[in-house]
Amino acid sequence: MPRFLTHLLGAALAVGLFLRPAFAETDFLALSKDMLIGTDAVRSAAAEVIVARDNPDMIPSLVLLMRIGGSHVVTQRALKALTGQDLPDWRAAMRYQEANPQIEPHPSYYDLKLWYWGGIDRDFHALFETPIDRASMRIRFEEITWGGALFDDIPPLDTPKMIPADVADYMLDSDLVFGVEINGDVRAYPLRIMGWHEMFNEVIGGVPVALAYCTLCGAGILFETDVEGYEAPFVFGSSGLLYRSNKLMFDRQTKSLWNQFTGEPVSGPLAQSGIRLKIRPTTITTWADWRAAHPHTKVLSLDTGHIRNYDSGVVYAEYFASPDLMFPALTDETRLRQKDYVYGIRVAGGAKAWPLTAFEAEPVINDHVGLSEVVLIGDAQTRTVRAYARDGQVFSGDAINLVGPGGAWSLTEEAILGPKGERLPRMPGHVSYWFAWDGYLGAESALYGVVE
Repeated sequence: MPRFLTHLLGAALAVGLFLRPAFAETDFLALSKDMLIGTDAVRSAAAEVIVARDNPDMIPSLVLLMRIGGSHVVTQRALKALTGQDLPDWRAAMRYQEANPQIEPHPSYYDLKLWYWGGIDRDFHALFETPIDRASMRIRFEEITWGGALFDDIPPLDTPKMIPADVADYMLDSDLVFGVEINGDVRAYPLRIMGWHEMFNEVIGGVPVALAYCTLCGAGILFETDVEGYEAPFVFGSSGLLYRSNKLMFDRQTKSLWNQFTGEPVSGPLAQSGIRLKIRPTTITTWADWRAAHPHTKVLSLDTGHIRNYDSGVVYAEYFASPDLMFPALTDETRLRQKDYVYGIRVAGGAKAWPLTAFEAEPVINDHVGLSEVVLIGDAQTRTVRAYARDGQVFSGDAINLVGPGGAWSLTEEAILGPKGERLPRMPGHVSYWFAWDGYLGAESALYGVVE
């Protein structure tokens, strides 16, 4: 007798029933596995029990089965019966799940998911306390998905080798870099290398930092990793798991999962710590422009200790060229397309995003975010945007010829400098795809060009 029928028969006999499923006694983990690996008859029988129970808490399990076992017609029909919607594949089912946060999974869901992940890499279990405490997590466990890499399989660069600009003959003028300057320490990290590693842990200008680069959401964010109250700076790696098509990083000290986009721990020992890493300014620009502005810069060496194809335009080439996402996420596309680039700033009192296309007509934008006045100097072609607190001043021109009160102002990585010694500091922000900014900030953020 199939295992599913054994469980169901035992449950029925326990309460003196035979023709109706005894839901309280039914082994729903076994039902889920039978829907995955059973014969067509067993799958159908299991689905009938799940649907007859008429409880949405089994929807997350069915969504997961769509990922593990493909869009099997029995699972599709069960999902339609419980959701009232045609969800033809896992992507559609995941978007439905994201749009319905009121649905809480059946307890068997957690065991099913850990069973699935354990079959991929048992090290995933180290990221989650068992039993799963959904209330302690800051993101929905059911929205965490496997991204295709094993735990810590995308190797971060820890204190990587840097070389002088004049010996970096592998660099093309058109190569994009993450440019960083802290306390006079000037560095360039090419995207063609960072795309393979998605993370560096480093000390720049005496400040411990980590660059978390999510290739899927187009965002490289520089975080300070020294947190008050903790003995040592946090050191990060990539977990191999995703949330809304965004990488989840983890810290090596506690193995807590962190949201790459917000710099906050979301599960594990630090989930309720209240930590939010401070964002430092970083600039995406071409190697030619960065080197011209910073001739004494150091740049990341090809000698990373890993064998990868670091040629220009290789890493994630198809994904970057496509309008589609690799993993499902809800996006408001009434204002922008999901992979349009924006530059976003988050400050106390508000957040705002500026489409990079806005800088085609206005290289200098005088604006505000929350209660802060800001001037942004940008180039859509090179994805370069820098933002500064403008303190009521109004600017025009462009990055080369910036005009403000009193005449010409000069632009640096840390501030813009006026003709009479004025100094307006840099504000932290970063570039990302619209779907990621909208998915994480949504109604909390304003959008440039839209009446607030």
